[in-house]
Order: sequence, then structure tokens, then C-alpha cells
Amino acid sequence: MRALRDALTARGLAFVAAGLVLVLSGMGLGQLDLSRIGVLLLVLPVASFAFGRRHDLSLEVSRVAAPARVRIDEPAHVIVTVRNPGTGRTPLLLAEEQLDYALGDRPRFVLPAMGGGERREVAYLVRCHSRGQHRLGPLGLRVRDPFGLTSRAARTSGHGTIVVLPRIHALSTPSSLGAGVGTEGSIPHMVGLHGEDDQAIREYRDGDDLRRIHWPMTSHTGELMVRQEDRPAQRRAVVLLDSRAEAHSSGARSASFEWAVSMAASVATHLVSHGYAVHLLTAEPGTDLGVREDREPSAVLDTLARIEVSTGEGFRPVLHAAATLAGQGGLVVALLGGLDDDAARATASLRQPGSTGVAFVLDAPAFDGGRGTDDAATPALATRSTLATSGWSALLIGPTTTPPQAWSTAATRHRAVPA
Repeated sequence: MRALRDALTARGLAFVAAGLVLVLSGMGLGQLDLSRIGVLLLVLPVASFAFGRRHDLSLEVSRVAAPARVRIDEPAHVIVTVRNPGTGRTPLLLAEEQLDYALGDRPRFVLPAMGGGERREVAYLVRCHSRGQHRLGPLGLRVRDPFGLTSRAARTSGHGTIVVLPRIHALSTPSSLGAGVGTEGSIPHMVGLHGEDDQAIREYRDGDDLRRIHWPMTSHTGELMVRQEDRPAQRRAVVLLDSRAEAHSSGARSASFEWAVSMAASVATHLVSHGYAVHLLTAEPGTDLGVREDREPSAVLDTLARIEVSTGEGFRPVLHAAATLAGQGGLVVALLGGLDDDAARATASLRQPGSTGVAFVLDAPAFDGGRGTDDAATPALATRSTLATSGWSALLIGPTTTPPQAWSTAATRHRAVPA
């Protein structure tokens, strides 16, 4: 009875109420025809309820987002495929796709009746204004009887995701920034005195290009030998992102943290395009080391799309991991909040002699709408001072500074920074 009551629409409730009134009135007035009409009005919702329950709504649903990784404000098309795995025919269905709030309104569409094994495809457009990994689905279904007296709701299993990357800004390419950085990977082969490159020689393996056979060494050893081509070394860049909650402005979407994430994505993309091997280091609470390292450009952007402010072990695990990477030189870019004295000195020590260190220290009170930092003893200004004294190009960042402006200013200041 409770399931029937929950399934009744407003029209169905009106039928039940009218039926009860007519039945009681007919019995009280001795008008059997009136009672018969009331009984009919009561039977119709019950019959409609049974009619709506005779269909199996266990449908198979899959969805594909194209592209699956988008930037902020970039549209993506989602194609939803619905298949009837059973042998019976489904009724006409009203469908509503469940979406994360950030993706906008929930799309609604009508699914025509499907026979056994038949499928339908529907498409909709999403556009997101905030980064993150957002959920697509599950698909909600609703079926009504022909009279509109009852409604049955069901929800299919399965969902998809779409990754919205942080906003990436185009940065300038000053020649001074990044001079004297370390390298990683194989060292390119040297040029021999007699005009032939000094390349590594190894035995031939199945699949090797025959054009790489080294015939002089082959004739000398009696076995096929090939030249080992070494790939050129890449310049190294280490990007540190401070995700501590106390280092950033307040709110569900911290303005200073979003600025830092967007800047990290912009810097990483910019450096990769100029041949750098980029290492992104962020805190990852709950893991053994407490730190996450990403090297592949796609993995770097995915991490920056999903990252949130943390309340874990602080910034020290990230600094410990960065010390190993930066120990042999390299460009170090740090996006920080205010640090204590020990952490600030540990950060300053990451820049090796002859290498470049760039720090963007975020003034969290200014991002919260305050006047900003004007006391030299505050953590943000103290951190910037410590880094600048150690040869870093360190900037204090407020809400009015854009990432391209910050990057250009850091490069300009670097010209005056001693090695």
C-alpha cells in the first residue's frame, strides 16, 4: 500500500480522493451507481500501478565524453548509449542524466520503446567553469502509465567521468630564465676526431633497423653489430605546489590555491614545450611517503585537475623529495604559501649554485579580500625574504597579479640575481 501511495501522481491522488468520496456518498445516499463510479476511480490507479510494474527497467548504459579531458569553459559532447538486454519490450521512458553541480543543468530526454537487444543513443553538451574530475551519471529513468495516474522511477548502474583541466595561460619565453640548469636522461653522443660520431655499439636484436648496422665492427667481430643511438639529455625542472590549507585563502574554492594550480599548470606546459623534463611534486596525504611525483605531461595536468587543499603532514615531505631531484641542479619553481623558518630555509637550499630558483609566494589574506601583508614578520613576506636572500627570484603574489605577469616579472628579476 505504501508503494502505491508513493507511486501516485497528483492526478492519481485526485482519482483516489474522488473515488473515496463517491463511494462513501453513494453508500450514504443509497445511490449504488454513484458508488460504482467511485469504485472505478479507485480501481484505475491500482490497475495503472500494476501495469507500470510489468516492465523490467534493468537497462545497460554506457557513456563516452569527447574529449574526456577538457579545459575550463571548453565544451564536451557526451554520448549515452542505452541498451535493452532483455527479451521484452520496454515502455516509453523519461530519462534524466545525473551530473555534478559544476557541469550545469541535468539533461532530460525521451527514450522510445526498445525491443530485446535494441539500443538507443542520445547526446548532450556539458561545459564546466571549474577544474576537477566530474561525475557523469547515473541515468535516472521514469515511466508513467497511459493515464498519468502513477509514476515509477528507477536508476541505472554505472557512471562516467570527465576531467576538467585547470586554466592554462600562455607565458613569455625569456632567454635568461632557466640558464645553467641540470639535465637528465642520456647524454648525446660526441663527435669523433675523424668525423664519425662516437656512438655506443651493441649486438643486433630482432627488430633493429638494418640501416643502423655498424659494418666495420660487424666485420671485426663476425656478428651483426648496430649503432646505439642515445637520445639527447633534457633540461630538468622541478615544480613544487604547496597545498596546505593554512597556506591559502579560505573558502570551498580557495582563490589563492586556484591561482597556484593554474600557475603550476601554465609553467609545466610552458616548460615541456621548451624541451624540459618536468617533475611535479605535491602532497599526497595517506600514502607512505606523503608526496606525489608526476613526470608525464598528461599525468601532471591530471593531478593538477584533481588536487585539493590538504590538511596532512604539511610541506616537509615535498621538500624532502625535491631535495633529491634538485641535488644535481635544475630549474626549481615553487608555488608557496607562508612557511615557517625551517621550511623556508629548506626550500631555499633546493637551488644549487649556478641553477635557477623561482618562487611565487601567495599572500593569502589579500586573496581573502583583506589589505594584504604589510608586516615584515608575517610568514609570506618572511618566506619571500629568505628565498630572495638565497638567490631566488621570489615574488609576493596578490589577487591582482596574473600568471603571465608573475612569470615575466620573475624572469626580469632573475637577471639581477647572482648565481
